Amino acid sequence: MKTAPRVVSASLLTSACLMAAAHANAQAQGDAQALDTVTVTGANLYENIGYTRRSTTAGTGLTLTQRELPQAISIVTEQRIRDQALGTIEDVLTNTTGISTRNVDSERVSFSSRGFRINSFQYDGIPTLNRDGRWYFGEGRLNTAIYDRVEVIRGANGLTTGSGNPGASVNFVRKRADSREFEGSVSGTLGSWDQRGTTVDLATPLSASGDVRGRFIGGYEEGGAFLDREDKRRTFGYGVIDADVTDSTTVSLGFDYQDSHTSSPTWGGLPLWFDDGTPTDFSRSFSVAPTWSYYDFESEKVFAELAHRFDNGWQARIVGTHEETDMDGKLAYPYVEGTLPNRVDGSGVSFFTGWNRGHREVDSVDAQASGPFSLLGREHELVIGGSYSDQTNDYENTFIDGFEVADFNNWNGAAPNEGWAPFEPSEASSTRQKAIYSAARFSLADPLSLIMGARYTEWKGMTQFRSLDRQSKYEVTPYGGLVYDFDDTYSAFASYTEIFEPQNYRDLGGSYLDPVQGKNYETGVKAAWLDGRLNGSFSVFRIEQDNVAAALPGLPGQRETFYEAVEGVVSEGFEVELSGAVTEDLDMTVGYSHFTAKSDEDNFNVNQPRSLFNLFASYTVPQTPELTLGGGLNWSSKLVADNLSTPAGIPTRFEEGSYTLANLFGRYRFTEDLSLQVNLKNLFDEKYYTNVGGYGVYGEPRSISTTLRYDF
Repeated sequence: MKTAPRVVSASLLTSACLMAAAHANAQAQGDAQALDTVTVTGANLYENIGYTRRSTTAGTGLTLTQRELPQAISIVTEQRIRDQALGTIEDVLTNTTGISTRNVDSERVSFSSRGFRINSFQYDGIPTLNRDGRWYFGEGRLNTAIYDRVEVIRGANGLTTGSGNPGASVNFVRKRADSREFEGSVSGTLGSWDQRGTTVDLATPLSASGDVRGRFIGGYEEGGAFLDREDKRRTFGYGVIDADVTDSTTVSLGFDYQDSHTSSPTWGGLPLWFDDGTPTDFSRSFSVAPTWSYYDFESEKVFAELAHRFDNGWQARIVGTHEETDMDGKLAYPYVEGTLPNRVDGSGVSFFTGWNRGHREVDSVDAQASGPFSLLGREHELVIGGSYSDQTNDYENTFIDGFEVADFNNWNGAAPNEGWAPFEPSEASSTRQKAIYSAARFSLADPLSLIMGARYTEWKGMTQFRSLDRQSKYEVTPYGGLVYDFDDTYSAFASYTEIFEPQNYRDLGGSYLDPVQGKNYETGVKAAWLDGRLNGSFSVFRIEQDNVAAALPGLPGQRETFYEAVEGVVSEGFEVELSGAVTEDLDMTVGYSHFTAKSDEDNFNVNQPRSLFNLFASYTVPQTPELTLGGGLNWSSKLVADNLSTPAGIPTRFEEGSYTLANLFGRYRFTEDLSLQVNLKNLFDEKYYTNVGGYGVYGEPRSISTTLRYDF
């Protein structure tokens, strides 16, 4: 059992945030000239500022400052992504307040917040529906070089996403062609386990006036896998054209392509016990993948946007996107719940096989108009819009007979690879969602504002699996929030919303579970210091859910997991976050979250950590401004796997203690354009499971990466 570090309480962390902010204010008052300079350069609401951002449209569609939004939000900016070397979406979400990451195996990853799986992902505000957690299309492995920021709304976000889980929604905001001059950057990276890669980012005007602009971002990377036999290769490319048709009208057209190939990936993980009931302790590099296995993902997204700004302060926007994603995985899975290895000779482990292919297409469009209006002598804001999304998924698979490994403890990946039958259709599904929505921010008094909104959704789904099943749902999702400003810095908020989520989980009879129904309550305080350069929040939440899917114990030889609907699931907790410029030289983000989730007094989803703490900071040395140093900590509370299906005499409960990961970062700028950055992750080489269940999946050992970057 690992010993938990001393993690501060919510009140102490809040006090620390306030003390840091007070120190920043005192320093700013003592140096008015420096503060004036910062205020002038940071006046734009629509720009990232170091590790934070003043405004967002996430959650409501209205353009609000973080303090004006009555929900918990985290914004991971481009600068933080670069400093912390968050190269994938998995890296970003793992380092976001309140988000837990669960590695299903070496390739697949799932994310959770407040006890519930995150399955609502948006790109530039357009939802991508992800009903089924069984099929994975590589979302966590997408490269982050093309994103300006990642916005995470914790809690229910049905107003802008429609259906979804109440844990959180994630919006990936792409970079745009916003430069009227030719500029760009080239970077190269070398790192542990033969990691190497390069990224190019070019922006240029395409017309003499600069009214038409283009941007291209592309790169290639390979290596970086700590497992035996595994090798990774990824290619990505992104291009966008932004054109000012008039002074008030902008047209954008873009293309996003990402392709990844992994040879010898794992499917599942390592056994937690030997057949005599003693715990295993394999090397983190030990792999359960055959030499012939692979996992491929390829995604293509095309999007177009038309935006117009009216003279009266209103603006209209219509966005359309088409996405195609392919998955191809030829894999083998060790059945470690039913057959465990012998501690002495490694005998006794059997493998199942599967070769799965999937194709997903998404067509979405969203149109909205927003702006101010006057009522009863006060100014208010309104957004109204409509959206349509159509998603289809097709899967096929084939198998060969399973095989047994003679000495699992020393297995080198050799396995039979002949006799694969022709592919047969496995499942086909489609999801269609049409909605209209509106939200308004009413100024009730100078210190008090009310946000009210609703979304009407028509949801239809069809799945062909054994038989043809159809589902439909017509739902009105309300949104309500109050924000009270104590002064120009501090505010209090309270919000309420409902959520629904149709499910693709089946009961023992093969029928789909009814949609998840729930309510979300949230209240807290927020603050914005230094003209929004530093944002802080403390929130308390309660989520009530019915019809939540809970996995039933499996039987020997069972390849599909069945579920039962659980009533009365309640998740309660709190979150605190401080992010931005603490001083002129220090950028920092720090967050702590805690929740409990129960169903009929029994703990729910115990394989998710109840508490998380994240810290990362970068400090530019005043005496040597070319040098920036930083680092941080990631702490996770214990993980528990309970009611496991294990052979007789083997424990049915496994507990992984809490763990702490330390990270370091440094960058030296040789010239204004040339810099060298070094990132060291898991400094003390902590050995830990990132996931425990019927098997365990190790987290990444200590690693180092070095990036040379040239800007021009």
